[in-house]
Amino acid sequence: MGARSTRLGARLLCTAAIALSVSACSKPKQAAAPPFVATTVASFGTISPSESLAGIVAPYENVAVQSSLSEPADSVDVQEGDVVRKGQVLAQLDTADLQAQLSSDMATAQSNGANTSHAVFQGSLTIAQGQDTLHQAEATLLNDSTNLQRDLNLLKQGYISQQSVDQQQAVVRNDEAAVASARSTVAANGSLSGQGLQSSSIQQSRAQEQVALAQADQVRVQIAKATITSPIDGVVVNRNLNPGEYPGNRQLFTIQQMNPVYAILRASSSQVTGITVDAPAVVEVAGARDLRVPGKVAGVLNQIVPGSTDFIVKVLLPNTDSKLRSGMAVSGTVAKPSLRGVRVPVTAFVDDNHNTVLTVGSDGIVKTVPVREIGNDGSTSVLAGVTPGTRVVSNGQSSVGDGERVSYQP
Repeated sequence: MGARSTRLGARLLCTAAIALSVSACSKPKQAAAPPFVATTVASFGTISPSESLAGIVAPYENVAVQSSLSEPADSVDVQEGDVVRKGQVLAQLDTADLQAQLSSDMATAQSNGANTSHAVFQGSLTIAQGQDTLHQAEATLLNDSTNLQRDLNLLKQGYISQQSVDQQQAVVRNDEAAVASARSTVAANGSLSGQGLQSSSIQQSRAQEQVALAQADQVRVQIAKATITSPIDGVVVNRNLNPGEYPGNRQLFTIQQMNPVYAILRASSSQVTGITVDAPAVVEVAGARDLRVPGKVAGVLNQIVPGSTDFIVKVLLPNTDSKLRSGMAVSGTVAKPSLRGVRVPVTAFVDDNHNTVLTVGSDGIVKTVPVREIGNDGSTSVLAGVTPGTRVVSNGQSSVGDGERVSYQP
């Protein structure tokens, strides 16, 4: 009885198992859920784009100091690395021969000045003598003309001979010639302040005096140039003159003005587009994260080498604490003009050229949409090709494709 009950129970259990198995096989399978993707709704707004550029620090001015004199150096007062002020003496050249030349030129000028005074007095005397001679000749002519007129009257009355009248007429003609000669002399002498021989002699003497004074002034200029001074505030980065050496034609000193300074940043044609003069910028020194200096764009220079696509952006930076040095490698962030338009995350682009995004319709179907990026600020892009309110896949590199159904967080 016990064995029979056991076999019956086993058959019942097997039958139940088979029923459950048949029931499980006959139940339909559930469809797989669509993949979930993060999305962003495109919105209209403003971004502030910028460009990150690399470059180096350059001095505000780099001045090469030379001398046109051929005098030896008496002293050199600065060393490389010295900070100098505008007008500070860098070196002094010997001026002994120049001082001697100046003395000679001044003596010549004084001699010419004395000659001018002599010419003035001599001219005055000559002019006065010429006028006296003219007056005397005119008086003699007047007297002899009067006598001739009297003789002509006496000839008519028969008191004198024709020969006496002829003689008197000859005297008058001689007097007239003397007056004409005296007048020519007076005209030739002229006046001291006008035209004439005496005035020209004085002018010539004065010109010689002025030439000597001009030569003296030239020597004074050369003497002044013998004191070599710094044309700017800056740092001496090169000294190429020692006491006793002649300057020659070589560069004697190089001085760099280091406050302010320039950051010379290199940019491609696409990067330089939109960068304007006076645009704000921040420059960081490579390897010194705490050294960040704000400045502004001083200029955007065209291609470095003709035919290339390399440009230079010059950023003017204050350097009152002298932490920036010429030649330091730096990176700069240069602001571009703000952009307004439809915004999406930079990560929404499918391709590296930022020409395509994935949109999700209300039915959850993914669609590939061509777009054109106008600009970005590193995290957000402004683009054309989609309208505000369009739902965009936040990560364009996600593994979903065109026409695929997805789920998302509304």
